[in-house]
Amino acid sequence: MANSPQAKKRARQNERRLAVNKARRSRIRTHLRAVEEAIASGDKDAATAALRAAQPELMRGVTKGVYHKNTAARKMSRLSARVKVLG
Repeated sequence: MANSPQAKKRARQNERRLAVNKARRSRIRTHLRAVEEAIASGDKDAATAALRAAQPELMRGVTKGVYHKNTAARKMSRLSARVKVLG
């Protein structure tokens, strides 16, 4: 348990950051799920549009520290390869 004022403040800050990061991660996952659903439906135009919408969200997650750079790059690469196969 936090006893010092500094530790108590740090605990409060951690709670706030957790909420922000959780919301950001959820938003990214929603965009990725939209791409997955478009790929599953076989609609290349919808999949391409969803991928274009998901890319900046994913990269924003990188700059905000929610995802590692390589993780985001890997996800984008795999999704774009799957969209490219549609046609």
